[in-house]
Amino acid sequence: MSNTYGSIFRITTFGESHGTAVGVIVDGCPAGLPITVEEIQAALDRRRPGQSKITTPRDEKDQVQILSGIFNGQTQGTPIALTVFNKDQASHDYSHIESAFRPSHADYTYTAKYGSRDHRGGGRSSARETLARVAAGVLAQKFLALQGIQITAYVSQVGSIFAPADYTQMDLSQVDSTIVRCPHPETAQAMIQLIEETRDKLDTIGGVVSCVIKGVPAGLGEPVFDKLHAELGKAMLSINAVKGFEYGSGFEGVRMYGSQHNDVFYTDDKGQVRTHTNHSGGIQGGISNGQDIYFKVAFKPVATILQTQDTIDKEGNEIKLQGKGRHDPCVLPRAVPIVDAMAALVLADFVLRQRANKID
Repeated sequence: MSNTYGSIFRITTFGESHGTAVGVIVDGCPAGLPITVEEIQAALDRRRPGQSKITTPRDEKDQVQILSGIFNGQTQGTPIALTVFNKDQASHDYSHIESAFRPSHADYTYTAKYGSRDHRGGGRSSARETLARVAAGVLAQKFLALQGIQITAYVSQVGSIFAPADYTQMDLSQVDSTIVRCPHPETAQAMIQLIEETRDKLDTIGGVVSCVIKGVPAGLGEPVFDKLHAELGKAMLSINAVKGFEYGSGFEGVRMYGSQHNDVFYTDDKGQVRTHTNHSGGIQGGISNGQDIYFKVAFKPVATILQTQDTIDKEGNEIKLQGKGRHDPCVLPRAVPIVDAMAALVLADFVLRQRANKID
């Protein structure tokens, strides 16, 4: 039922926004990987609500518990179960939408598909499900670090405010130096101001999370249906509120001639194959070429706004609906660790798959 992702490094998430718990089962993680509950908790703290003045004030601590698969600080090669019990739910904030379809939410489509829905916070369609992905992503990132692969996502756009287009112009180690998670200080301040102004108008704003993956060896990915960029796109588009995925030169590349766009190969002084440019975004023919992989993920404005809107109820009657509760004016700062995690899950799976592709 599409609750599982991955071929070898596989995750299955479970739980609903206002149910007892949300969690994940990770299967296929190699034994002997050092990991602590503190490392997993640190990633969840980057995603959790209530972390700054520009996120929802909801105060979920998101304390993770390890139920299986890790002993004496190491993975055992057995299924790893991680769970977070829901605490600060306030389900009464959603009683007014029990029979209403919120604009741009999954209320109508879930009802059309299943015949019923959990209206409390969106149930399974809630972005709260992504905490399970972030928890699993820590294991994938730790595994990738042993392979020399580093993933860094950051906020590159909020509304019409952009960070420098070239990620090499910024110090990506400073992503968490501002609450909006943009490593360009001047741009970050403008983004924060825009988010605060949007919140004060009882509205929401969208933007873009960019991601850079360094240290990826050549050869990861498959040449036909499981192309590396296709799997990255699928992973990113599975995140709540994502409306677009672009890698390498993306749509801007259509303005160039082939003579401009082609990435010319050369051998560096260490004997490594390199390219003078990287319009391909580190992927050619669906397979990594050893250069940096970079992509953008577009997030829509949060659908719940605290303004009155026209909609219909489940009987088809026209009604007025006003959002209630505690919601993010902009999802971007909390989306950064989710993009990190999903990229890591894709790469970890392909690293393990590559080991079965040829005899060394």
